[in-house]
Amino acid sequence: MTRRAAKPAPELLTPEEARKRCRLGRNAVYEAIARGEIPSIRLGRKILIPRVALDRMLAGEAAPTREVKPS
Repeated sequence: MTRRAAKPAPELLTPEEARKRCRLGRNAVYEAIARGEIPSIRLGRKILIPRVALDRMLAGEAAPTREVKPS
């Protein structure tokens, strides 16, 4: 009998996969993405969520912020 290695977690998650991890509804996930609360990458019409960024967000770590310089 051979053992199969555990499949590594994907580096990028779909909104549906993120929804399951966060235990949120579909609309709540898309609204949080639109507000920038859930970090995401948009490739054309496809939305992908970096697993590491989502894990950090769920752990309560602050997301990196961009410095805004006054005009």
